[in-house]
Amino acid sequence: MKNSQSLPIKGVWNKLTIKDLNIRGKRVFIRVDFNVPLDENLNITDDRRIRAALPTINYAIDEGSKVILASHLGRPRGKSDKRYSLASVARRLQRLIRKEVTFLPDCVGPKVEEAVSKMAEGDIILLENLRTHSEEEANNEAFSKALARLADYYVNDAFGASHRKHSSIVGITKLLPSAAGFLLQKEIDYLQGVVNNPVRPFVAILGGAKVSGKIDVIRNLEEKVDKVIVGGGMAYTFLKAEGYNVGDSLVEDDMLDLANEIRKGVVAKGIKFYLPVDCVIAQSIEPGAETKLVTAQEIPSGWKAVDVGPASVKLFSEAIESAKTILWNGPMGVFEVDAFSRGTFAMAHSVADAYALTIVGGGDTDLAVSRAGVSESISFISTGGGAALELLEGKDLPGLVALTDK
Repeated sequence: MKNSQSLPIKGVWNKLTIKDLNIRGKRVFIRVDFNVPLDENLNITDDRRIRAALPTINYAIDEGSKVILASHLGRPRGKSDKRYSLASVARRLQRLIRKEVTFLPDCVGPKVEEAVSKMAEGDIILLENLRTHSEEEANNEAFSKALARLADYYVNDAFGASHRKHSSIVGITKLLPSAAGFLLQKEIDYLQGVVNNPVRPFVAILGGAKVSGKIDVIRNLEEKVDKVIVGGGMAYTFLKAEGYNVGDSLVEDDMLDLANEIRKGVVAKGIKFYLPVDCVIAQSIEPGAETKLVTAQEIPSGWKAVDVGPASVKLFSEAIESAKTILWNGPMGVFEVDAFSRGTFAMAHSVADAYALTIVGGGDTDLAVSRAGVSESISFISTGGGAALELLEGKDLPGLVALTDK
């Protein structure tokens, strides 16, 4: 691994963690984030979120607790649907943990309570998808009570869902002593740490489709960063706001004035602001579409930017050479299409090669880093897209706020 920088600061923890609980022999309800991608045959294609929860699960087992795991998967919209069943997750977890995992076909009710009552110390139960009950997303009090009846303690290790006010995230915490798992704690430590007290120079790389989705992130970071690099679709709103011809590239016309205001405000604070200088363009984003390489300021009508070009990659890579902290949120282009992935993958290698604390989170950046084959060289990859974004915006996460204070 090329990244040997240590964590810049520990998160300020005024909440209980799993280590603060006396869980031996107790029933522990652990809310995990097993919202993993499945193929058409319902096989798991990426199990990183399952692996990320293993430290907390193993700790609970080693402490002799009775482990009850709960998660959502996709959007079954309040009804049973085998496409969103956690059955395949139970099988994968059992292989990873090398211990029997009992899968239950529901998450509440008498049969679930009976199964839990028969658990021995060290046993593991995985409940069926919480969202097969519409009450989960409604943060329904009765549903929260039904979940709470299953346990003595509650542990939230689902960072990726902690920006939601759902029964298994918020409602249940009003009924049980509630603590953070190791993954949740690690996510907060890294993301709050890099925002509150980064090792400088601190560079933020922001990509993705729209400026509107990153305004609060830019405003929250602009007092803390030394450089801002903007790529992806959002870059062309900034470029058009400067008066350049961006062809048919994705642009939020109602954000042009604000984009100009943001860029000028950042630069006025002495922060270096980078935009693409060249780009790959196509007339459609379909695989096999004809592509051209042009300057970012002269995209012809009928063509749209789909990736940053090699000169942009060189500019951006040079900008992060001296960085000690790098935060990357959002890809540089439509990397899902092979012909449009080079810029994003090249940036992934540049970030991975940097001698810096490197944090990747949100906006499919984790997937891009994985496909580029450099995941092992990144200091920390967040498991939560929306949750990571809200934390970077400076917002409080309901799932964290709801935990029991120390």
